[in-house]
Amino acid sequence: MSEFKSDIEIARSVEGKPIAEIGKKLGIDWADLRPIGHDKAKIDLDLVAKLCANPRGKLILVTAISPTPAGEGKTTTSVGLCDGLNRIGKKSLVCLREPSLGPCFGMKGGAAGGGYAQVIPMEDINLHFTGDFHAITSAHNLLAAMIDNHIYWGNELGFDSRRVSWRRVLDMNDRALRSINVSLGGVANGFPRESGFDITVASEVMAIFCLADSLEDLESRLGNIIVGYTRDREAIRARDVEAAGPMTVLLKNAFSPNLVQTLEGNPAIIHGGPFANIAHGCNSVTATKTGLGLADYVVTEAGFGADLGAEKFFDIKCRKSGLKPDAAVLVATVRALKYHGGVARKDLGEENLEAVQDGFVNLRRHIQNVGQFGVPVVVAINRFPTDTDAELALIVKFCSQFDVDAIECTHWADGGAGTEKLANRVVELADSGRSQFIPLYDDSMPLWEKVRTIARRIYGAEDVIADKKVRAQFKMLEDDGFGNLPVCIAKTQYSFSTDPDLRGAPSDHMVPIREVRLSAGAGFVVVICGEIMTMPGLPRVPAATRIRIDEDGQTVGLF
Repeated sequence: MSEFKSDIEIARSVEGKPIAEIGKKLGIDWADLRPIGHDKAKIDLDLVAKLCANPRGKLILVTAISPTPAGEGKTTTSVGLCDGLNRIGKKSLVCLREPSLGPCFGMKGGAAGGGYAQVIPMEDINLHFTGDFHAITSAHNLLAAMIDNHIYWGNELGFDSRRVSWRRVLDMNDRALRSINVSLGGVANGFPRESGFDITVASEVMAIFCLADSLEDLESRLGNIIVGYTRDREAIRARDVEAAGPMTVLLKNAFSPNLVQTLEGNPAIIHGGPFANIAHGCNSVTATKTGLGLADYVVTEAGFGADLGAEKFFDIKCRKSGLKPDAAVLVATVRALKYHGGVARKDLGEENLEAVQDGFVNLRRHIQNVGQFGVPVVVAINRFPTDTDAELALIVKFCSQFDVDAIECTHWADGGAGTEKLANRVVELADSGRSQFIPLYDDSMPLWEKVRTIARRIYGAEDVIADKKVRAQFKMLEDDGFGNLPVCIAKTQYSFSTDPDLRGAPSDHMVPIREVRLSAGAGFVVVICGEIMTMPGLPRVPAATRIRIDEDGQTVGLF
């Protein structure tokens, strides 16, 4: 095992290759890259269009068991698997989401991998990167400004100020902005009304950005956003206030996928970043298809556990884009299984076979859930130094009951060398033709039944419940012609239920629906369950308190 260093120390110890060399490895000419410094580049959209038209590679999804404070290492495993595939002679790249500033300065920390399985430049990726999130934030808020301006200058479209549904966004956790009053201060500032902020990764613009397959499609989807209603409850869209064109201009450069590299000099495309607990949790369709046009094996990830990220990857991203995954990797750790088995966080480093066994209920349900989509799965055990051989052997034996391999991985310490066995098994599964991908529900199923199907078959719930007002929203959406859309459930990532404190695999619980939002441009219906917030708050001690510039001018405390 390698000597312990922090993630940022490890990232700084490696001198990345010039980005032109990474592009050349994929067969990309220098003329088709738009460099941002020496270590990052945008891929030209003309080349992207050609590559997206021929996505020939095999698609590998990396997902995980339900997240715990112990950490599972899904991004780390995605990067390590890409490095492992390249080590065994396969042309592979990894497609990841861009990190949000909210978690970086909040509780979760960075999202560029960890240990010796990272993407670099780590600091840039975790902070402002290539400015994509700023462009998305600006495009979203431009639309908000144009709505209020339209109302101020006569309201020709007849907005009912009580039914303006378009809020503003900020890429930061800020609970004080969840509910606000706008246009205060007198006649010159407009007409006062209630509004609020969501985090940028929950923006419908982010979802559209990640599901659109061209600039033309992007503009069309932006124009379809419903931003409010008249007093007669007629929908008003972004195109009605002539916002789609300028929004697309703000997003044009951001729409090009970002090329970077792993610590081992293998290509990585990082683009888009909706959260999986409040949005659909996948990187952009454009990035994934670009990768499939460049490499033989593309590793991508879906946010949080398989009940959220993987379900939305399958039921929204793949449904909308025509992508068909060839294999899935389910990341688990001994520590996380013990946590789901009831062990306190401070005791996770001690051997506890009984707790591992008790935590299997969570792993079992995730294995079975991925199987419902017809995709073959392998379990990657992300090994920690405190794990014992007996605990690892117990996981391997348990998974064998389902004809699923569980493979120990040491990529955090050993990079790609620690995932070679996993890489070989992934290739076997992807090349086997075993994948018979099918979404969980049909488009024709009523919206309420789609939510109920996910709740019962994925969450193990008895049923879904909602008050009369929310049920009426479902009916109205179907009456308005949106009943064929998939549903994007927003709920806690920490449990199969809507109670984040229920570990393991709770069953026969009720899933309360609090709110329904239509994302007409993105093409799905957001169903908000339990106490989930689309604008998170900072924890009692935010990660931001540890981040600073040291005496050498280096960022410290980022991760």
